[in-house]
Amino acid sequence: QVQLVESGGGVVQAGGSLRLSCAASGRTFTRSAMGWFRQAPGKEREFVAGISWSGGRTSYADSVKGRFTISRDNAKNTLYLQMNSLQHEDTAIYYCAADFGLGPPTARETDYDYWGQGTQVTVSS
Repeated sequence: QVQLVESGGGVVQAGGSLRLSCAASGRTFTRSAMGWFRQAPGKEREFVAGISWSGGRTSYADSVKGRFTISRDNAKNTLYLQMNSLQHEDTAIYYCAADFGLGPPTARETDYDYWGQGTQVTVSS
């Protein structure tokens, strides 16, 4: 069993920055690829970024490339998402997720085994 708890969400003006954190407990964090997803009002949940268990491989949705950075600190069992140059379109609930498969970070929701409860990010224009 894995527990994931997101934090760091809030309200920010367009052009601003936020850093989300996801604290993991339970099953060995270092054996999981991790991902960030988001769901905007009235839309399907979508992939934002993923990172391998070592942090050596990352992937991003085209909409956030160059603005968002995913990272992890395995010593602290924590996943991060640094979000810069935020846009109104980034407004959503952001979820972290853990994938205990053996592959690289994936954009497929069904590959992830555990999910956090989400944290709200609101970008005011």
